[in-house]
Amino acid sequence: MLGSKKRLIAAVAGTAFVISGCGASGDDGEGTPPPEEQAAASSEQGDAGGADAAGKSGEPKPDLEGVPNVVAEVNGEKISKDDFTVVYESQFQQMAMQSQMSGQEVDQDQLKSATVDGLVDNELLAQDAEKQGISVSDDEAEKELTKLAETNQMSRDDFMAANKEQGLDEKRVLDEVKSQALIKKLLESENGEFTASEEELQQSYQQVQQQQQMSGQGGQAQQLPPMEQVRPQLQDQVINQKLAEAMQKKADELRKGADVKINI
Repeated sequence: MLGSKKRLIAAVAGTAFVISGCGASGDDGEGTPPPEEQAAASSEQGDAGGADAAGKSGEPKPDLEGVPNVVAEVNGEKISKDDFTVVYESQFQQMAMQSQMSGQEVDQDQLKSATVDGLVDNELLAQDAEKQGISVSDDEAEKELTKLAETNQMSRDDFMAANKEQGLDEKRVLDEVKSQALIKKLLESENGEFTASEEELQQSYQQVQQQQQMSGQGGQAQQLPPMEQVRPQLQDQVINQKLAEAMQKKADELRKGADVKINI
């Protein structure tokens, strides 16, 4: 379900999934609610009551047994079980939703490995940013938070409330937003600003159309909103993909000279 190289890192992954996923009712992992989910929202709401009543007892649960108090160390900095748990439970929830559609069980060993790899990558990137003197002010973090809430079509208060339902208080959300903004700043200092061209937006929209057609086979297909209506989500999706690739490349470089110990 998750390739070993598809680590959960930074704005497109890791704890950022928890933050941006809360407004999307099952994010695709790109930090933005995909257009096909918007199209399917009304039917999902109609089915939600029955599904909740019928499936609670049979739903898979995240297995955290045996996870050590320190899941990894990166150049002497410890990554705690608590940090791991927040990310893992969020990722497991998303993978469990996908597994219900595909019929495949979640490979929890693989997911644990991907989760801790992502946390290690996050720490490596944050340490490198600090070494280069890159920082993010509280005002910058607040702007990123507002943008994130708007992307999820929520007010700041509603966004915070949705995160609180997932066990994240305001301080934790702000800390995570600040962390991801720091990593983004690091990458932009080396690569320039990440943007999405019109051609890339068209390609992304066409991919969503194809996915929508495939998911609609054998059942009632959902109508996809016009491209202009979902342009902000498409832009975020394209930019987040570029960020993910840049993050992975940078993290792989940093690992070569790092002292990394993984305990899970």
